[in-house]
Amino acid sequence: MTSPLAGHHQQRKRERRDVHGWLLLDKPVGMTSTHAVSAVKRLFQAKRAGHAGTLDPLASGLLPIALGEATKTVPFVMDGRKVYRFTVRWGEERDTDDAEGRVVASSAARPTATDIGALIPRFSGTIEQVPPRFSAIKVDGERAYDLARDGEVVELEPRPVDIHRLDLVATPDPDHTEFTAECGKGTYVRALARDLGRALGCFGHVTALRRTGVGPFREADTVSLERLQAAASPDGGEARGPKSLLAPVAAGLAGLPALTVSRADAGRLARGQAVLLRGRDAPILQGIIAVSTQGELIALAEAGQGELRPRRIFNLAGQVAP
Repeated sequence: MTSPLAGHHQQRKRERRDVHGWLLLDKPVGMTSTHAVSAVKRLFQAKRAGHAGTLDPLASGLLPIALGEATKTVPFVMDGRKVYRFTVRWGEERDTDDAEGRVVASSAARPTATDIGALIPRFSGTIEQVPPRFSAIKVDGERAYDLARDGEVVELEPRPVDIHRLDLVATPDPDHTEFTAECGKGTYVRALARDLGRALGCFGHVTALRRTGVGPFREADTVSLERLQAAASPDGGEARGPKSLLAPVAAGLAGLPALTVSRADAGRLARGQAVLLRGRDAPILQGIIAVSTQGELIALAEAGQGELRPRRIFNLAGQVAP
């Protein structure tokens, strides 16, 4: 018979906490982004969590996970550029555009580095891209990958995406080429590999994909799941437990203009009131601004016509910065 104390202990163990910040997870291959968020949320016993941009199960690398008040900054991170390192296998196109799918076209031709280099300008700048059939895009309310798995023919519309940089890194053998790409929101690297293969007349699909940058975040700052699990264990090596591995909420807003205001003005913004940008030395600001007071993030506010109007309020008072 379980003692009442044991039940009380389990209840306490399941209590969710207010945890605020960014966990820059180095997502392993084979894990979905949703599963990764659930694992991180459980380890922190956090009330709220979300991610800034899905990574395919076959992809590894940087998955920024927002906890608590950081979830309010997710759109700003998702709008930032992404950086990927990936390998294309020439000679086969697959229905998923990666190694998991079935072969739908093949060729004995192989491109030279010169062939690929000559083509790169065509895949740079703003280009039209048809997303992969196996993608999370919704078609009549259904996910494209669910329709594709059910055998339905999925016709997705081309859409403009921005490829800021595409570099050929290495050709380890005639069958494989390694690239890096820096691209804007909504770009699919799998579709890029597919289209490169078609343009070269040899077909291609992605065999390895790693994300190394998302908005202001970089691969060097990532934390492995093993390190996080060790920090969350009772005898974990991290001095302050898993919280010591968090980046602050404001880290997600590094691309925004920042403004420091007085405690009095911070109070007005927190109450939903606009604040005048007074005096001859008032900053000339337009658009969304990250507003702080005494080193503490207070709000996202919109600047215009000489005033700040609060758009999102952060409830971080009394939180110890990680």
